[in-house]
Amino acid sequence: MGQIKVSKCPIEGLYIIEPTVHGDNRGYFMETYNQRDMQEAGLNMVFVQDNQSMSAKGVLRGLHFQKEFPQGKLVRVIKGAVYDVAVDLRKGSATYGQWYGVELTEENKKQFYVSEGFAHGYLVLSDVAEFCYKVTDFYHPGDEGGLAWNDPEVGIRWPGVCGNYRGSASCEGYAMEDGTPLRMIERDQKWSGWKETFAF
Repeated sequence: MGQIKVSKCPIEGLYIIEPTVHGDNRGYFMETYNQRDMQEAGLNMVFVQDNQSMSAKGVLRGLHFQKEFPQGKLVRVIKGAVYDVAVDLRKGSATYGQWYGVELTEENKKQFYVSEGFAHGYLVLSDVAEFCYKVTDFYHPGDEGGLAWNDPEVGIRWPGVCGNYRGSASCEGYAMEDGTPLRMIERDQKWSGWKETFAF
């Protein structure tokens, strides 16, 4: 293996990517993507687009998936910290319906590769977070689906979030431990839960 370490997660199709960081009194350098290292780890995806977003503390984006044109995503944080989550939507998978989460920060420099067939979302833990991700397919308008971020059937444990489930994906009444209200766009507060969206 070269400059990038690839580790499998407990759910097949999810990987933690860790770069080798070369630092000195000037700063640091690292490779954030190396096709050869990925291929040696058995990952042969081809990325077609890079995206970047900025969000404030308490913003929760997700859980999103693509219906007909699924995307693999290689995600990382270049400023701040987020808790990043993937839910297995692959029927026939031994981990169908299970979730996995990882904290991505500008300090740990970890990346998270989420293969096709997962719902994905993240919660901003720092005052501000800048989030970058590569995708294996282009955006297709109208192809996005969603899953309620707080559905007890899935049972994601979002760190630092306080509030009680009221039967919907609404973020009303939820806040971070320091009182920062949870913030979501209206669309993400209308997604249905697992039972309504999928069949076991």
